[in-house]
Amino acid sequence: MFIDGNEMYVDDNEYDRYLDDNEYDRYLDALYPGKRAADPRDPGETFLPEDGVYRWDRMGGHRETYAGLPVAEHRMLTGRDTVPDPSLFAWPLHGSEVYEEADGPGFTAGLEELLATVDGSRMQAIVVAGISARDAPAVLAANAHRLPRLRSLFLGFIEPDYQISWIQQGDITPVLEAFPFLERLDVRGSEGLHLCPVRHASLKVLRFETGGLPGDVVRVLGRCELPVLEHLELWLGVAEYGGDATVNDLEGVLSGTGLPALRRLGLRDSEIQDEVAAAVAAAPVVARLEALSLAMGELSDAGAEALLSGQPLTHLRHLDLHHHFLSEDMGRRIRRALPGVEVDLSEPQAHLRTWRYVAVSE
Repeated sequence: MFIDGNEMYVDDNEYDRYLDDNEYDRYLDALYPGKRAADPRDPGETFLPEDGVYRWDRMGGHRETYAGLPVAEHRMLTGRDTVPDPSLFAWPLHGSEVYEEADGPGFTAGLEELLATVDGSRMQAIVVAGISARDAPAVLAANAHRLPRLRSLFLGFIEPDYQISWIQQGDITPVLEAFPFLERLDVRGSEGLHLCPVRHASLKVLRFETGGLPGDVVRVLGRCELPVLEHLELWLGVAEYGGDATVNDLEGVLSGTGLPALRRLGLRDSEIQDEVAAAVAAAPVVARLEALSLAMGELSDAGAEALLSGQPLTHLRHLDLHHHFLSEDMGRRIRRALPGVEVDLSEPQAHLRTWRYVAVSE
């Protein structure tokens, strides 16, 4: 018998049977008719629907890789004489049991345990696992000299069936200050989330998966200098779960002043998606974008009308509006207006236009 994460298996054969794609697909089809598996693409390279990054599937398919690397399994760290090349995997950092809150001493012990097995000088990616990543940034920052090649970090790397609003975060500023060569930072959950204005010369991908992104974090992002950032993705969420950002809070981001290299902008999962669309229609940053996502929120015909009435969007390669509340006529208008743009109008919710909701909140 062995344990992999939270799963227990009698032997390797049972584990292999569980991993069998065909067997799993049959099981999933029977349990959830019509549900598709998580999108295998990397959300740091494109904008995915929420079931591509935040839905349970075969061992959490979207969680099996991070930043193009497979996430190391628990059994790779125990019971082996040799550990594979550290640069070829994303390594999990635990501060406590997965469903228990972690603190600073817990992450310190977890990091020591990890570095006792894996050569930290060759690690390129770390995923901070569990329901709390609150103290992980400070612990990692204090040990930055032992992780000189760290390029990708995920805070809040936990099963997508765990309620996103419960995931604990803290001040993420220390990792941006201590790791000048960090290229990617993903954050899941927003309770306690804090950020100070920073300048970071290497960060290319910055993603926040939340059911409610605090307005003060959004405002600070607009004051940061991120000269090589290409992909910025904000799941704004709803006020009930801390998403109190207003359109005015987005002014710094939409000006693009500190984001000269930005090519993909996602302002997603918002209950004020119509207002966001209207602001985007006149935003200076849009002219240099290749991809824009206003998906997963409560976008209606009013927001789409504002978008079509604003600056040209024909230069875009991709416009993501999936999970929307648009009429069929408005959908046709958008496609006609943007004939050379790949437009995602999947997951229409028009039949529920009297009751709108975001894709991910609690």
